[in-house]
Amino acid sequence: MNPLLHDVLHAARLFSLPDVYIRLRQVIDNPEYTAAEVAAVIDKDPAITLRLLRIVNSSLYSFAISVDTVSRAVALLGSKQIHDLVLATSIAFTFKGITSHLVDMQRFWRQSVYCAVTCRLLADKANECDRERLFVAGLLHNIGHLLMYQAIPDLAQQVLVQARAEGLPVHAVERTLLGFDYTVIGGELMRLWELPESLVEPIRCHLEPEQAQGYPVETALVHLGALLTRAQHENGLFNQGVLTADPQVWPATGLSPEECVALHETIELDLEEIMRLFF
Repeated sequence: MNPLLHDVLHAARLFSLPDVYIRLRQVIDNPEYTAAEVAAVIDKDPAITLRLLRIVNSSLYSFAISVDTVSRAVALLGSKQIHDLVLATSIAFTFKGITSHLVDMQRFWRQSVYCAVTCRLLADKANECDRERLFVAGLLHNIGHLLMYQAIPDLAQQVLVQARAEGLPVHAVERTLLGFDYTVIGGELMRLWELPESLVEPIRCHLEPEQAQGYPVETALVHLGALLTRAQHENGLFNQGVLTADPQVWPATGLSPEECVALHETIELDLEEIMRLFF
């Protein structure tokens, strides 16, 4: 293994998801689990329970009734969707205290949430896509960079300086200078955490969605979400994000560039709501 890659992955092992998520996954991995068992695990963690109920009662769902118990949330959304929401809030908690001189952490998380919201809305428009799973994939699409900033900060800074000086994409400089890019780290972290392949592949392959074998539509959506996020935060020109998209994503997702661009205002509204709920 590339020694630098080994160092970053070693650092990744220092991060683990909260016990409540581990217990929840153990329940769901049992083919005979019940919704009551799912609710019982979450109820034992007051902080997760509070965040989950705040999310379910937010404008993101707009249920006609107030959802005042985890049991009701599970009944309305289903165990898989609740799993993904707990995973998303667990991830936000796991990395919340990280600092880095290479990046403004508030900006990093804002961009990550922006991509998560974008992927969720794109999933609503694509056929047979789980919007909560896409939310998590968008939230984590850039997590490899965060791990690199922690494990190899000097080299990560060199990458950023060189990319800026030469006008090249950061991932291209990473591949040349390090021998791997941030998507490799993100994918390996997902495997380390034993997360579903429906998260691993979109995160690992979103730069080159044509490489996706098992989840091509989900990967294409994260590809689009990442491009739209980058365009919005680098130059404020959201619509330019679709111009560099891999042509294969349009037939794969059934979406059009115009549909993506039309989401801009909704993304901005949902972004503020999610930032308030998560951070």
